[in-house]
Formats: sequence, C-alpha cells, structure tokens
Amino acid sequence: MWFCLVGFWLLFIAFLMDYCMREIEGKQAHDPLFNKSSSSSSTTVWVEGPVIVGAGPSGLAAAACLREKNIESVILERSNCIASLWQLKTYDRLRLHLPKQFCELPFMPFPSHFPTYPSKQQFVEYLETYAQRFKIKPSFNETVQHAEFDAKLALWRVKTVDKAENTTEYMCRWLIVATGENAEAVVPDIEGVEEFGAPIRHTSLYKSGEEFRGKRVLVVGCGNSGMEVCLDLCNHNATPSLVVRDTVRTPNLFASQNKK
Repeated sequence: MWFCLVGFWLLFIAFLMDYCMREIEGKQAHDPLFNKSSSSSSTTVWVEGPVIVGAGPSGLAAAACLREKNIESVILERSNCIASLWQLKTYDRLRLHLPKQFCELPFMPFPSHFPTYPSKQQFVEYLETYAQRFKIKPSFNETVQHAEFDAKLALWRVKTVDKAENTTEYMCRWLIVATGENAEAVVPDIEGVEEFGAPIRHTSLYKSGEEFRGKRVLVVGCGNSGMEVCLDLCNHNATPSLVVRDTVRTPNLFASQNKK
C-alpha cells in the first residue's frame, strides 16, 4: 500500500510539472512580448533541484554540499568564469585576510604547501580545483534579470538573459542566492568630479600601483582594501594620502609605558 501511494504521488507530480510547462509555453506562444521579430529566443527549463545564483565561493560550496547528498543543481553565473569578483575585480597583491583554515570550503582543505594567507592566484586555483573535484559546471554569461515565487504553481521562476539577448526561464522549487555582499561597486556622488582631470578608480578597477608611480594619490576609506592599496602605492613609489570618515582610535602606547 505504501509503495502504491508513493508511486501515485510521483506520477501526479510529474503530470503537474508537465502541465505547468505546457501552460507556460502556451502563454508565451500567444504573448506579443515573446514574439518580437528578432534573432533572440526564449526557452523554459525545468530544474529538478535548486537553482543557485552566483558561482563564487558560496555558490560552489552550496553545489558541492548538494552533490554530496546526490542532489543536482544548476548554477547561473553572469560572468565568464567562477569566482568572478576574485578573478576580475581585485588588485594583484590581494591575499586572504584570514588564515586559510577559516576560509576553506566544505569537504576540501587548502593544499598543505599553501601559505597561511594564500594569494589571490592561489585562492582562485583552489576554487577551480574544487569545482573540478565536485564536477560543478556553472552556466556562464547568464544574467538573472528577475526571480519571483509563483504561489499558484508553488515554484520559483528565474528569468535570465545571455550576451545574445536570448532569455531563459528556469522553473524550480528551491532558489539559492549566492551573489555575495560586494557584487556591485558603490560609488558615491562627489561634487566637482566632472572638473577633476585625473583618473578616478573604484577598488574593483584597481590592479596595481604601477599605474600611479611617482604620483600623488588620494585613497578614500581605511578598511582592508584602503589600507592595502595605500601600501601597494607606497611600494610603487607613489605618494598616497588617506581620507577617513570616522576618527581612527589607536592605543596610547607612551601613556601605558609611563604608567609602568
């Protein structure tokens, strides 16, 4: 009896998914928005497991954990590589700011010969090896335009577009967003920037202090990136100045020494 009920529900779910897909395709066929005369196309894809947005460290880790449970997933990545922020939007001298044992992904430690603070190149190498080990193959150059939960179908509808402007709508029961907290550069409006004759760089576009050798450079912010960029500029014989929004508090070493 139990097996009969399981078989019935599996057949019912399969029928429901097929019905939903045919209904969506029928609506698209009669929707003028989907019938514009152009070389682009639109398709609908049913995903049995979760859809993961982002092929950075978090997206790769989520996919690996699912695979260990024999759950397949689809990773959508708007760039052309894994860990695009690390590969395309970081400066050359970047290293992990925490010891490697705190940054390793599930089921695979860093190689023993890696230093305590792996370099950018070593971390990217580690991530690429991780993806190969767990057979993770993201769908690259697909930008998610819209994602919403369809309450009537009890499914997520995730719409993407590629470089050729072909659109794809992924239908799934679970959606994992792993786009990271620094996916988009935040550039404030600065009065008079149009009249400033020198180049202005967000740290996502900064690569090396070699570009500014022998020049005076203003660095805004004293977080990890700001401090490291200043050091890199000094190492390339530039003259950086640092602007800090809040007061920087440092311990009074001389006072503590006098008390002794």
